[in-house]
Amino acid sequence: MKYNDLKPRTKQFALAIIRLVDDMPKNQGLSVIGKQILRSGTSVGANYRAACRAKSVKDFIAKMGIVEEEIDETIYWLELLEESGKLPTQAVTEIAKEANELAAITVASIRTAKSRMEK
Repeated sequence: MKYNDLKPRTKQFALAIIRLVDDMPKNQGLSVIGKQILRSGTSVGANYRAACRAKSVKDFIAKMGIVEEEIDETIYWLELLEESGKLPTQAVTEIAKEANELAAITVASIRTAKSRMEK
């Protein structure tokens, strides 16, 4: 997989997060979670794009570490949304599945880059 292959996928993920937040009922608790998930969920793609422009393998690993942190935070907020019972489970399930897949890809990319550095 080339680095750029995830650009459209992470952008679609950000758009799904935006739609999820826009469709959430308006109340104080969900408003706080909505703001947090908007920040972390939309920054996944932005940080991934930055990783694609890395100047070295070491720089790529560092930038992908930020992607990993942001996707992990997004997963946390999605878990809170799901467990709060404030949204239908199906509204969160697909986005959470994609978040977990993106997290796995990110971790694998970091591991691969680290192994290439060691050679």
